[in-house]
Amino acid sequence: MHPLIEQLRGKLIVSCQAYMGEPMRHPETMAQIARAAELGGAAAIRCQGLSDIAAIKGRVEIPVIGLWKEGHEGVYITPSVRHARACIAAGSDIVAIDATGRLRPDGSTFEDTVEAVRGETLVMADCACMDDVHRAVAAGVDIVSTTMAGYAPGREKTEGPDLDFVREAVAVAGDTPVFCEGRVHTPAQAREALDAGAFAVVVGTAITHPTSITGWFCNAMS
Repeated sequence: MHPLIEQLRGKLIVSCQAYMGEPMRHPETMAQIARAAELGGAAAIRCQGLSDIAAIKGRVEIPVIGLWKEGHEGVYITPSVRHARACIAAGSDIVAIDATGRLRPDGSTFEDTVEAVRGETLVMADCACMDDVHRAVAAGVDIVSTTMAGYAPGREKTEGPDLDFVREAVAVAGDTPVFCEGRVHTPAQAREALDAGAFAVVVGTAITHPTSITGWFCNAMS
């Protein structure tokens, strides 16, 4: 296993992303949040967009998992080799790529992208279902993640993290580490993910998205 990945074993990875049109959507803001997460104990940062990747890479000492979202439908997480290489150039230590079997905007496949950047970066496969996990492992990715579960065809969206998916993925991934990502909203759920076999846990909204967190409190009080 690559030493960079080994250092993430059993650790927390914080996703620092803001949605289009939000007041926090600015590279400097994301870099400050990433640094704050690092001080809190995060072992790596996941972020999107070339400006954010570059700003965060310049601010933290921990690894950066970069991706580039383009569009809103179909494959939009690092959808092509061009996007992946741009993430590498911006400073990503690991590049996250949509691992579903859906056609990319440029007509390429997931396997095409993995093969093209092999040796240039470590690849994290964002999976929606077990078909994606099998595809990712066969392609020789470095990390499998449950990122897309409930957001793309293949599995129903669970209330919290899809721990059954984590267990199923771990059972077939062999030596490929499985990260739990998606709807991990409490420290207890993060612990449960590790107990389910996750190599590491990615938390985003519950740490870095104050609009959602505020909404949770308001909804509980109304």
